[in-house]
Amino acid sequence: MAEIKFYNREPVPVEMHKVKIVQKLSLLPARERLNKLREAGFNTFMLHNGDIFMDMLTDSGVNAMSDNMQSAMLRADDAYAGSETFYRMNEKLTGIFGMKYLLPTHQGRACEHIIAQHFVKPGSCVIMNYHFTTSKAHVTRLGGRVEELVKDEGLVVKSNLPFKGNIDLDKVKACIEKEGAENIAYMRLEAGTNLIGGQPISYENMKEATDIAKQHGIVTVLDASLLQDNLYFIKTREAGMQDKSIREITRMIADLFDIVYFSARKFGFGRGGGIMVRDEEMFHAMEDYITMFEGFLTYGGMSVKEMEALIIGFEETMDMDIISQGPQFINHCVTELDKLGVPMVTPGGGLGAHIDARQVVDHIPAEQYPAGSLVAALYLCGGIRGMERGTLSEERNPDGTEHIASVEMVRLAFPRRVFTLSQTEYVIDRVKWLYDHRHLIGGLKFVHEPKTLRFFTGKLEAVSDWPEKLVEAYIADFGEDQ
Repeated sequence: MAEIKFYNREPVPVEMHKVKIVQKLSLLPARERLNKLREAGFNTFMLHNGDIFMDMLTDSGVNAMSDNMQSAMLRADDAYAGSETFYRMNEKLTGIFGMKYLLPTHQGRACEHIIAQHFVKPGSCVIMNYHFTTSKAHVTRLGGRVEELVKDEGLVVKSNLPFKGNIDLDKVKACIEKEGAENIAYMRLEAGTNLIGGQPISYENMKEATDIAKQHGIVTVLDASLLQDNLYFIKTREAGMQDKSIREITRMIADLFDIVYFSARKFGFGRGGGIMVRDEEMFHAMEDYITMFEGFLTYGGMSVKEMEALIIGFEETMDMDIISQGPQFINHCVTELDKLGVPMVTPGGGLGAHIDARQVVDHIPAEQYPAGSLVAALYLCGGIRGMERGTLSEERNPDGTEHIASVEMVRLAFPRRVFTLSQTEYVIDRVKWLYDHRHLIGGLKFVHEPKTLRFFTGKLEAVSDWPEKLVEAYIADFGEDQ
């Protein structure tokens, strides 16, 4: 997005694209939304998309393709083996990351599965700045464990720290000394740290951390799924980066790592995933996992039509005008809600605007999932589907007790090139109303709790009749049909 100045008002984000294809949305009446939420077990993942007005669950696989991406799909070479589309995609990614070898997968968690399968052994540990739900699950499933070493200030919800995703270098050194380098499977750094608000990590911090790892012979891995937002923040926030292009910064980052993997459901505006590997021997050591779990080496579970679109999408990710829309819309949403007194994660990061649920509903016990309750309430009061990012997204401790999350947030994701500013203003209005009526929100409890990644398919119920009372208050202010 361009930095467009306004004559007689404060600037607002301006889209650097025009809408050519539209999809109809519907806003169900509040009482009907309550029925739908009950059927979904108070889990927004289980809602039908047709029952949602503003789908802000995630940016994964729901970003808008450009006209050039869609037209490129007609060029796809649809072959089981040896598709020319694959070789074009490999060439594009090699040009961006400087890594020769590509292992294609169906999405990001498949990359995590293969990397963990290859490197993690029982009792080993993986160093991370912060975990992602599936990245941690793959490590623990194999008998490993995750050491989260994000700087302490990264968990301070409200601050002006520009790079809250930075890893603590002293903690890294202490962890290596304690564990022994031979027991560390790899170091994984996540660009745009998802679970603490899409907060970026600086180039300088990545360089220093990977230098330490290399001194001890530890494999370095970059999760680049949210790299495009992180690139925007490095260019706009990090000293010495303003004069560098997005392409230059990307290559500088990639040169630090042995492995770069990504979910193309986020990075590239499409669907799929990939593992870029620098070393030929390491590539061959992992390629069997592709044919075993994903598909042949030249499609890996991806549609070649999507692959052809991604070739264009990867190139568009190198365009500052394109990748700035998400962070600028998010910043606008965060800034306006902060002005209205709603506790927000600041500064605004990538991926989405994040509400500090622990502060908003501080009357709800941690064991009754405050962020999950706030997500449910937000759907009732506006048809907005957000995502819980807190204790509900954690897994229980070995003794069955709840593992209370470091932060308790509601994420309002901004899929790329999807929402308008007026829709964003609607979200701001409904969040403010809900904040002013937060005393009406109560807790949740599980009635069906899967053992792994329970937040995806678990079913819950309200601990009281608070949803009914909240809906009646909403109808009193907005009417029966809103």
